[in-house]
Amino acid sequence: MAKPSKEQSIALSQLKDDVLEQMRTTGIENESRLNSLNSIPLAVLRRNATQRHGVTRFRCGANASELKSEDVQTIDLHPMLLDPSWHDYARFVLYHEYLHALGNRFHDAAFRRLEQLWPHEGAERGREFTQFLRQRTATWLWACTTCDKKYPRKRKANGRFRCRACSTILVDVMNTQEAN
Repeated sequence: MAKPSKEQSIALSQLKDDVLEQMRTTGIENESRLNSLNSIPLAVLRRNATQRHGVTRFRCGANASELKSEDVQTIDLHPMLLDPSWHDYARFVLYHEYLHALGNRFHDAAFRRLEQLWPHEGAERGREFTQFLRQRTATWLWACTTCDKKYPRKRKANGRFRCRACSTILVDVMNTQEAN
């Protein structure tokens, strides 16, 4: 967790307002539960995170079987989600984290049904965002000489891995698009 900059705080506040308003208009939750979400602090993850797009952090000692929004310490979003090009996906990620904050701890069938109530585009961009993050932090590309597929990674493959598409042994190529 990192404290957001002034610009990030403004973007997070706007994102929060958008998501809560959408939740109000679709009737996803009652007003008092939505108001409890409004008081949850929003922060950002580290810039080099590649696996997590958002996380709901509960206070130590919170009763795991009866989680509620008052038990939430903070909700953190990846700072790259605050870029306007990811706005649609950022709204979905915050909605997803708010579902956790409302006590839906696991990604079970009930949770997925609630997720599907989100009426906007963006939910399907998760894989694209993960690939974007991996590409910008990768030092190496594991390249297939047969089908030209490239897998961005932080470490060398050293001939230990095969292409998922054609099973050719992957070779290491320095990533020239690295954006660190």
